[in-house]
Amino acid sequence: MAAACVEAPAAARHHAAAQPGRKRMRVAMGSTDDYDYEESCRLGEGAFGAVVRARHRATGQAVAMKFLGEDGGGHEALLRESLLLEAASAGNPFVVGSRGLARDPATWELCLVMNYGGASLRDALRRQPGPLPESTVRAAMWELLTGAKGMHAAHVIHRDIKPHNILLGDDRVLRLCDLGLAVHMSEPPPYGKAGTLWYMAPEVLLGKPDYDALVDVWSLGCVMAELVTGKAPFRGEDEEDQLCAIFGVLGFPDDTTWPWFAFTQFAAELPEVDDKQRRKQGSILRRRFPETRLSKEGLDLLSGLLTCNPDKRLTAAAALNHPWFSNMD
Repeated sequence: MAAACVEAPAAARHHAAAQPGRKRMRVAMGSTDDYDYEESCRLGEGAFGAVVRARHRATGQAVAMKFLGEDGGGHEALLRESLLLEAASAGNPFVVGSRGLARDPATWELCLVMNYGGASLRDALRRQPGPLPESTVRAAMWELLTGAKGMHAAHVIHRDIKPHNILLGDDRVLRLCDLGLAVHMSEPPPYGKAGTLWYMAPEVLLGKPDYDALVDVWSLGCVMAELVTGKAPFRGEDEEDQLCAIFGVLGFPDDTTWPWFAFTQFAAELPEVDDKQRRKQGSILRRRFPETRLSKEGLDLLSGLLTCNPDKRLTAAAALNHPWFSNMD
């Protein structure tokens, strides 16, 4: 299993916490009495708290209710996530929809209410008996990249995209969820390290303080690789090991491929890597994804998502214009 979530420092996480942007300042507020739910019907739980399935009494619609634990950040964190989710999901069918907040009239405890989005992609992949056909991977990536494009257009960076935070609904549509570590682009850097180790972009692992929405694109590249092979492509034990796993496959950056990298402490402590080693490492990606599993165009897109230098990495919008998607059914 991937390493647990790492949260950014509170100063970076809660800057302008009550507003993801200046245009929207309000969030819907309801009552938990409007919903029927059982503590035993849990969709997920962790250090943050728990997510339970419930049903809206008036409409009968299924929802998911997120309750934060003692270490979850309190009401401010829920308000922040609600606003970010509302911004990211507005007009975006590939991000789980927000229903605002609900308050328990007896305890005044708050919870975040969302549309029920189904089981996680992680669980779906565990039930998958064999490799997914490339056409299925293509359709899934089109939905996820379209969701990320809309989210980024709303100036929201997710920062923790992984199969566990992608839902597969009964309508067979994939939706991004759990914006607990998200940040709005109006919040100025420095940004802290945030995300789940196996899906964290190299610039985040290296401590780059001014990363941007391209960290989500890297995570989606990791998800795409996992859809093809059934396992995460880079699985380190810690941050340094994760970087070595990435560069061992994609090649170690140099002054021409990623000038910023040369000034990092990680680069300063690296042994010398000659050109022969770099070429050998750069060819490993094709061996991991043979043409019988992923076409030449599919590998080209994957390479564009998994580009170490964020300045050369595809954006979600650019990725959707890739020729690989011209064969969409």
